[in-house]
Amino acid sequence: MSTPVLTFFNHKGGVGKTALVYHLAWMLTDIGYRVLTCDLDPQANLTAAFLDEDRLEKLWGESRDEHGCTILQCVQPLTQVGNIKDPVLTKITPELSLIPGDLALAGFEDTLSAEWPNALGSSELYRPFRILTAFSTIMQSGAEQMNASVILADAGSNLGAINRSALIATDYIIVPLGADLFSLQSLCNLGPTLNRWRQDWARRKHNWEQPDFPLPDGAMHPIGYVVQQHGIRLSRPIKAYDKWVNQMPEEYARNLLNDNKGPYPATPAEDEKHALATVKHYRSLVPMAQEARKPIFHLKNADGAIGSHAAAANDARRDFKVLAEKIAKRIEIGRT
Repeated sequence: MSTPVLTFFNHKGGVGKTALVYHLAWMLTDIGYRVLTCDLDPQANLTAAFLDEDRLEKLWGESRDEHGCTILQCVQPLTQVGNIKDPVLTKITPELSLIPGDLALAGFEDTLSAEWPNALGSSELYRPFRILTAFSTIMQSGAEQMNASVILADAGSNLGAINRSALIATDYIIVPLGADLFSLQSLCNLGPTLNRWRQDWARRKHNWEQPDFPLPDGAMHPIGYVVQQHGIRLSRPIKAYDKWVNQMPEEYARNLLNDNKGPYPATPAEDEKHALATVKHYRSLVPMAQEARKPIFHLKNADGAIGSHAAAANDARRDFKVLAEKIAKRIEIGRT
């Protein structure tokens, strides 16, 4: 049985996607789950959040082609005549591991694009499917190594071939959103794209009636959205953002769930079914947490979290715990 893959995806950048993956990975381990994270974004921001520059330099250094230490090193042989390398996990804690990203992963885009039409061919289907499902194979191999409860994947902010293969490997999707017009409009593009990718992948799976290895379902099931980085005043969104935020329940339902009938909740606060959380920015704590190389809710007095900072760190712990428990229940993650 495969480990569930939860991907955080929005082709609109600047919505706090990577920070959300990072903090939820830590919180899920805090509440008893074993978590594998995978950085499928060529920007590799999730990897940089977990690892300091010395470790990054070693990871991306001269030995980059020798082992499957990054996602690129695992798929690199496929660009020639080799096969996928099993990932060498980067252990963060005994319960939390990372398949690191790689800035050079962008070069794999052309290979994925070229093999997409070949999967509808009439012969030699092994290679195109092996390439298109490489991310799935690598993540499931890593999850088996550490007996993970769940895989959290961070995808880039575009609708290209790398993200298409990342979504093929995905069981569940969370859509991070900013409180702005651009995030609202992104839902209009994201929903139809996911529908098309599901349908296209189903046709390709049907074309290979007797596959030589297991193929992911490519369910890409949206389980909700998270509104992030909103301005707050007395713990309430600033009025200027309400115009955009309050349209999100309807746009999400229409475009991600194909619900054109309604009725739709008037605000995310009333959208209990799909609005997973509205996450504060915690502005003053972000650089403090980055320097300490830990999530906001792990900050201590020694890190500088005193007074109001300590109170904000406690608020973050409460908020992320509620969100993590909600997600675990919604996708029925089992503790291992």
